[in-house]
Amino acid sequence: MADEPTPAPEPAASSEPAPAPAAAAPTPAPVAPGDAAAPANATAAPADAAAKAPKAKKPSKKDAAAAATATAEPPKENLSLDPSANLEPIKVVRAKGSKNVHTGVAHVQASFNNTIVTITDQTGSVIGWSSAGKCGFKGSRKSTAYAAQMVAQDACRQAMGHGLKEVEVRVKGPGAGRESAVRAIQAVGLDITVIRDVTPVPHNGCRPPKARRV
Repeated sequence: MADEPTPAPEPAASSEPAPAPAAAAPTPAPVAPGDAAAPANATAAPADAAAKAPKAKKPSKKDAAAAATATAEPPKENLSLDPSANLEPIKVVRAKGSKNVHTGVAHVQASFNNTIVTITDQTGSVIGWSSAGKCGFKGSRKSTAYAAQMVAQDACRQAMGHGLKEVEVRVKGPGAGRESAVRAIQAVGLDITVIRDVTPVPHNGCRPPKARRV
């Protein structure tokens, strides 16, 4: 018999797993010629920007005052119909030569052009007076009701410096400040005992003047 060829021995199976194929290396992104120094310049940019940044100026006093006035709320408008609601509380200062007058007489002279308030004691000695011109009103504003309020308030402040607490009001004239002055006297804090109208009334004794042209 012819000799049969002997089969080639099979390689022994190794217990170690076969090595995994190597991962493909990532291909670098193309870099432009001018971007070669980009990383270095990126780190240097913040330092240069900080060096070149202008210093913040401190706000001046004028700017602070302007900002405070801009943010301040406007005063609320008083819509009350009561004229005494517009009066602010007055500051009474004791007069140097205080006469200690507790009861007096308030004479209100309200004409078409002006309002004068004079406060006296029981004998007629003046302890406080004021007028629309003295309070700073000019022209047609002197005959307004608001001017009469300010006049009465100023005269009462002077009289209260002498200790005045109670008054008798005597009103004279047809002006617009008649009621406003009386209301202001009451709103200031004085006690009104009597209100009298002492406007002189003619009894056809003298010829009246010409009619007033408005």
